[in-house]
Amino acid sequence: MRTDFFLLHLFLLLFFSGCDMFEAHPYDAYVRGEKNINEKQIAKLEEQLKDASTFRFAFISDTQRWYDETEDVVKHINAREDVDFVVHGGDISDFGATHEFTMQRDILHNFTMPWVTLLGNHDCLGTGEHVYKEIFGNPNFSFQAGNTLFICLNTNALEYDYSEPVPDFEFLENLMTELPEHIKRTIVVMHAPPFDSVFNNNVAKVFQMYLKNFPGLMFCLHGHLHQYTVSDLFQDGILYFQTPNVGKRSYLLFTINEEGYEYEVVEF
Repeated sequence: MRTDFFLLHLFLLLFFSGCDMFEAHPYDAYVRGEKNINEKQIAKLEEQLKDASTFRFAFISDTQRWYDETEDVVKHINAREDVDFVVHGGDISDFGATHEFTMQRDILHNFTMPWVTLLGNHDCLGTGEHVYKEIFGNPNFSFQAGNTLFICLNTNALEYDYSEPVPDFEFLENLMTELPEHIKRTIVVMHAPPFDSVFNNNVAKVFQMYLKNFPGLMFCLHGHLHQYTVSDLFQDGILYFQTPNVGKRSYLLFTINEEGYEYEVVEF
């Protein structure tokens, strides 16, 4: 009896010390810390740039498992002191786990300028979409920098088994009807581009037609494929710029001015 009693207590001690007793499951979707980040960051961004005719922004994407490189890119962009805001193209997580989102959130919060994050296809895994919404907000959103409209879209149709409208054309229609008169130019950001397997290519051409209805469509941005590319996907003069994953230690930097735009690939 004493031996059995001892073994039982030894088992319980090892079990609870090994699993930390109250450790949360990575897909529990309970979010600790700051939430609704995109809305808060957009408020700051739009206030700072409401009258701007020239501004500069950095485009990064696919930080997923590259935590050290994410810390480095934050430090590098901060050190420039000439970047007005940062757009993250999605895949902040690798497996949609809650702790991945919160770890990356806490790193990205070291940006000294406003920043927003899109939803990537990896972010949809497990309970990831729910966690993304808790931390960042609606996967479809927009913001203004001076007279330029940024449209940020969820294009990860495959992750929804085509059970939901992705891309969301109703969102685009509503945005068009509510468009302020001062908006003269448009930039569209997404994670997965048209003609990728994740995109709903049944509506790819219709998608492009919708985008071209917005004032002065300048170009589109995406991540997802982890490399730097510039493509005229629809052969209509609208360029799609892809930024590499942050593990390749580079990002895109755009300067928007009254004449148009300039861009460069920046290594860090």
